[in-house]
Amino acid sequence: MTGTARLILVSLSLGMVPAEGADPPRKAEALLANERPLVIAHRGFSAAAPENTIPSFRLALTAAADLVELDYHLSADGVPIVIHDADLDRATDAVKRWGGAKIRADSKRADELRGLDAGSWFDPRFAGTRLPLLTEALDAIQASGVTLIERKAGPAAGCVELLRKRGLVNEVVVQAFDWAYLRDFHSLEPDQVLGALGPPNARDGRELTDEEKRLDSKWIEEARGTGARLVVWNKLVDRAAVGEAHRRKLKVWIYTVNDPVLAGQMLDLGADGIITDNPALIWKTIALRGMERTKR
Repeated sequence: MTGTARLILVSLSLGMVPAEGADPPRKAEALLANERPLVIAHRGFSAAAPENTIPSFRLALTAAADLVELDYHLSADGVPIVIHDADLDRATDAVKRWGGAKIRADSKRADELRGLDAGSWFDPRFAGTRLPLLTEALDAIQASGVTLIERKAGPAAGCVELLRKRGLVNEVVVQAFDWAYLRDFHSLEPDQVLGALGPPNARDGRELTDEEKRLDSKWIEEARGTGARLVVWNKLVDRAAVGEAHRRKLKVWIYTVNDPVLAGQMLDLGADGIITDNPALIWKTIALRGMERTKR
């Protein structure tokens, strides 16, 4: 079955029947309309392969993740490259290759970054794995899945242009901790599904307490103001906040959940998606919850 045929079947099951001759709903829209919780692979299947690499993304797709999350920075020559950290030390052999420490991704050209080993740090079996360009990652994921793009650096206009050129507006979801970036993105491409990542660590130069970071109506209203259609939060949520988000037509995704007990707690609150390093574990958790309910 092709990806398009599968998307049509999912859309029909959700009551999203396109008019005769109309195109099926875009992937992001179809997922947002899903009534079951989504399983989202954090940096790919990063419990089993080096994060933010093609092997990790392919394993996530094999594990049937609804979305595959990745992060991107810009190289010194302005090319979006997939890596989480601003520096190269942790997830590549940059220190060994070039010496020094805290070598920033934006201090090297894309061709230099592509020459790094991004797999050996995780396991020798992945020696020689490269940092993918964002375009390469999108090609690998979008063929049979949906990408959750997390912007770490770079202006909104660059990402908008890339998605438009590749016909990927609303074929992916875009998220960011920088809510000014989201507002810029929404002004340029108002139809694109955006996720407001939180909580922020500080505000107005002051570090926030855990209680201030808790998802509440103020954060929800501010997120809506960015043009976001979902809030992506950590475990500092409660049932009232999730309900308030739903009343305001926002979905709630929770990160990064690798414990089945915590996953169950977040699902009990009404979370619409779980972001995890181990999508297979979350699928198992959801399946076991379904079995328990059947027994009652």
